[in-house]
Amino acid sequence: MNLNLKRFLCKYLVALSLCLPLLANAAADAIVIGQAIDLSGPNADLGRDYVAGIKTYFDVLNAKGGINGRRIQYLVRDDRGQADLAVKAVTELIAQAHVSYLFGGVGDDVTRAVLDSAEFKRSGLTLYAPLAGADYQKDAKVLFWRPSYQQEIRHIFSHFDKLGINNVGIVYQESAATADAYRRLTDQMRESGIKLSGTVHLSNDQAKMRSETAQLASARPGFVIMIADTVSAGVFLKEFRKLAPQTFVAGLSLTNLTTLRQLAGVKAVEWTVFSQVVPNPNLGSSSIQLEHLNMMRKYRDEPVSALTLEGFTAAKSWTRLLPAGKRAPGQAEYTIPGGGFDIGGYTVGEAANSNHLSGYVDMALFNKANGLTY
Repeated sequence: MNLNLKRFLCKYLVALSLCLPLLANAAADAIVIGQAIDLSGPNADLGRDYVAGIKTYFDVLNAKGGINGRRIQYLVRDDRGQADLAVKAVTELIAQAHVSYLFGGVGDDVTRAVLDSAEFKRSGLTLYAPLAGADYQKDAKVLFWRPSYQQEIRHIFSHFDKLGINNVGIVYQESAATADAYRRLTDQMRESGIKLSGTVHLSNDQAKMRSETAQLASARPGFVIMIADTVSAGVFLKEFRKLAPQTFVAGLSLTNLTTLRQLAGVKAVEWTVFSQVVPNPNLGSSSIQLEHLNMMRKYRDEPVSALTLEGFTAAKSWTRLLPAGKRAPGQAEYTIPGGGFDIGGYTVGEAANSNHLSGYVDMALFNKANGLTY
């Protein structure tokens, strides 16, 4: 080895030894956020889009130097939409990755399983922004970004009430994931005085489902509302449209519209409407919508959706909830300013004694081009 090469190596090693502590300190000082979410299961489309929106905002934040000089380290684990895998992933994120914050996954059954898990309870963390809508006590360790099922259902009923429609058919799949939404639906029916035209129970009994679907179609309800997972909703819709091609059918915002269209068919999704908890993601009508469009174009090579906008907005809202400076042991993770705060044209956190930050609900119609008309 010649003398010049030896000198170069010595200088390189000295420089490296000086940099390593700085790199280690930077990594140790990162804000570590964990999330277990469905990336390959029945709601993978929802989960992947939600993660894309969250990650895009954190990329924007890190490009600006992070939060008070601390970069965001965002760790995502695939729970395949299964409660037991979600608990396992969250346990590992807490016990091994030592996350400081935890974002939620898809569905009420997964959310409830995480909240009830031993490691989560020991951690003292709050589950932030799960894609779920059940109501919990204000002191529960969960903070939703999106509105509750009750708010979505109330908005759907209000929409059809304006059209003079006062009778409804219900399509219900009984499960842990749909129980709260169904309770909110029956509560809203009692409150509004709307009449029940009939009920279709979705289960493995296909003959019973077809019989009840025929009875519901013959009752000619003003509209039908589906409380079911996307696969079961698609099976129902395909059958129902043979008998009632132009009856309005409504669903909640967590319906996987891509999967629904594939299962039911292009014609079957006409005359269907869905509650939406963010404004049109393809328009730049507000500063948050425009920022989302521009940053998704810059950081992600994929189309925008309601879920990418929701993830982006939830992540941006998260930064506004953090206490000033580095959080001390025992200090609350989140502080909601009195009266809420603006998040680029929309106010969130304004409802007192609520663990749902946003109350925004809109309606969107599946159009003939297989897009949504808001």
